[in-house]
Amino acid sequence: MTIDTEPFGVALLVGLGATAVLDLWAITLKFTVGIAPTNWCIVGRWFCHMPSGRFVHTSIAGAESRPHECAVGWAAHYAIGGVYGLALVVLMSGAWLARPSVLPALLFGLATMVFPFFVMQPCFGMGVASSNTPNPTVARLKTLMSHSIFGIGLYLCAVAVQFTRAGMH
Repeated sequence: MTIDTEPFGVALLVGLGATAVLDLWAITLKFTVGIAPTNWCIVGRWFCHMPSGRFVHTSIAGAESRPHECAVGWAAHYAIGGVYGLALVVLMSGAWLARPSVLPALLFGLATMVFPFFVMQPCFGMGVASSNTPNPTVARLKTLMSHSIFGIGLYLCAVAVQFTRAGMH
């Protein structure tokens, strides 16, 4: 028995592409309205502290910096995006890749907010859903916006893959 691995490769590509869409959106917001993008170096710092057994911090920003934390953070950002692309296709099946629709991708993007709200932000010392930050509402809205854009990016990248495939046949 052979397993067709092509949908998984395409799903990974869609997740990586959606992550790039999110980053382009963040850059656009930075230069048009001055909203600072996520600092992936801080995410890298968190991952870099893990091998020493440190998963929860009072303040990740105040934690000791680690060598290569920025590279680790950016790599983690894209790796997580790729895994999310795979997860969407596993949940929806390869049929979604053949006929992408926006609602499942958007809802999946919104569902991924569980990870930052209930794992990352508490571990960073920010509290559940940024409850310990100076302006929790703004932080929550930024997370909501980012994960919505990621979901739309999943859809757009899946459509782009199908458009590319159609042009090849």
